[in-house]
Amino acid sequence: MGDVLLEDLWFHRVDGVRIENVVVDGALVVVRARATVERAGCSGCGVRSARVHSRYVRRLSDSAVGHRRVVIELQVRRFRCGESTCPQTTFAEQVSGLTFRYGRRSAGLQEVLQKLALMLAGRAGVRLVDTLAVPASRSTLLRLIRALPEPAPHTPRVLGVDEFALRKGHVYATVLVDIETRRPVDLLPDRSVSTVAKWLTDHPGAEVICRDRSLAFAEAGRLGAPNAIHVADRWHIRKNLAEAVEKAVIRHRALLREPQEDGSQAVAVPDTAEPPADAPAEPRRSGRLSDRVRDQHASVHGLFGQGIGLRVIARQLGLARNTVRRLAHAATADELLVGRWTGRTSILDPFKPYLHERWSEGRATARRLFEELRERGYEGGESVVKEYVRKLREAFPHDDPPRRNPSVRDVTSWITRHPDRLNDDQAQQLKAVLARCPELEQTAQHIRAFAELMNNRQGRHLGQWIDRVQSDDLPALHSFVNGLGQDLDAVVAGLSLRFSSGAVEGHNNKIKMLKRQMFGRANFDLLRKRVLLAA
Repeated sequence: MGDVLLEDLWFHRVDGVRIENVVVDGALVVVRARATVERAGCSGCGVRSARVHSRYVRRLSDSAVGHRRVVIELQVRRFRCGESTCPQTTFAEQVSGLTFRYGRRSAGLQEVLQKLALMLAGRAGVRLVDTLAVPASRSTLLRLIRALPEPAPHTPRVLGVDEFALRKGHVYATVLVDIETRRPVDLLPDRSVSTVAKWLTDHPGAEVICRDRSLAFAEAGRLGAPNAIHVADRWHIRKNLAEAVEKAVIRHRALLREPQEDGSQAVAVPDTAEPPADAPAEPRRSGRLSDRVRDQHASVHGLFGQGIGLRVIARQLGLARNTVRRLAHAATADELLVGRWTGRTSILDPFKPYLHERWSEGRATARRLFEELRERGYEGGESVVKEYVRKLREAFPHDDPPRRNPSVRDVTSWITRHPDRLNDDQAQQLKAVLARCPELEQTAQHIRAFAELMNNRQGRHLGQWIDRVQSDDLPALHSFVNGLGQDLDAVVAGLSLRFSSGAVEGHNNKIKMLKRQMFGRANFDLLRKRVLLAA
């Protein structure tokens, strides 16, 4: 019964193996077993034989147990091949699910290492297998990836094509993706027309090709799959449209600023050392310092009334004689508190004119004013500036903080966004800008009409939209329309069909991650295996 439990533990998916014993030697577990099948198939001709030639022991590494390395000492046999025409005279038996030819690991451990290599590659994979108590180097893991068989080739009905950088700005390759299953199909070593066209010719059957606006991929598709429908990606179309809008906004940059109105709303701050709220007219009634002065005044007058001298009072209260003398000569504590903390020089005094100037311009952020003062030599703390700004805010409040003029990027974003996604302030500023610039108003109208075509997949109306744009004097949109005309059929299909290159862009990002994981030093064959097999 004990042997059955051990066999179920180690070889639960393997038939024809019997465990002899298990020995634990420190950090090593040795499992001694033997094969029990009567016949084995010849590796040369496949004919099964029962004639035993000899026996020997294979040492196989297996998955660790209890963080101990496991070695299987498996006794196997060599058989004689009974087929006279077979070139193999003898052959070694292989246990299905446990051994493979020339393997020094179990089939289960080999599969685990292959999956780890595909997920983590060399260095990261080694760090993980070390924690699993399995010896393997990074070169071993990379060899396991390269030894994996190629995936079964197939040609998808809807094919996505895009480029990716092997070395950014210098060397580019091509990724092919099945849009319907969202799985990678193949990686090509470059992005040339001949390479992509040859692949399409060798793999006929693509009915739809999703691509960006690249003329090279368009030409490759026409050569390799002449009957396929080309679909231009909507994201790239929208990106080109946004670039055209930005050019139009740049041409009218001067009209983005709001015109200056008569009567500035800036607040005038008098050029005084302190704001009106800085000099209280009455003595302090509360606070740590004022409470201490009142207590000391009461103690000194109480002892002085008993006829005790000032020197003795100072010694009893632990105060300086001059302090005791000043307290004794004041009839009330209020005489000491009035003006005690006013009229004194401050480290901020040399910088107050600058603060007044910035406050009149609407700069009400204490943190920004503090950083500006630091650049001008101020060595005090931020709390001093915050307190002074608070007093300025109470004495000279701003009616309305000045609003920043919209930038080119702001206006471009407002025009290309859906009106419902603009807040009230953005919608108001955009309305004012369009009112000052009729060309931008026309541009915004055309952009909204194009957005309706794209969102509702009404590509059949694209020709009418192009005619309306060309009837207006809008140079930036004319350039965009001319670009659409070079690939008009693909653009119409992109605005009409449900297919897009989103899955291709996702795999492009995944390829970037794999490249970073391999420190950017992976050869193309290794990268291709990881992309195709890890999916």
